[in-house]
Amino acid sequence: MTLTWIKSSYSTADGPDCIEVAATPGTIHIRDSKHPHGPRLHVRPAAWADFVAYATTQR
Repeated sequence: MTLTWIKSSYSTADGPDCIEVAATPGTIHIRDSKHPHGPRLHVRPAAWADFVAYATTQR
């Protein structure tokens, strides 16, 4: 399966530190954009939704 990675919208040209995510029906794949072949996290869509909801309230 080929994943389509999407870089965080918070990434800027000034700072390359960010994450990328790729969604499949049952899994959200997360990786460090600086190390695309390094370790990856895999979470269920509900866990990702909970994380995003939490993260957006912490700004």
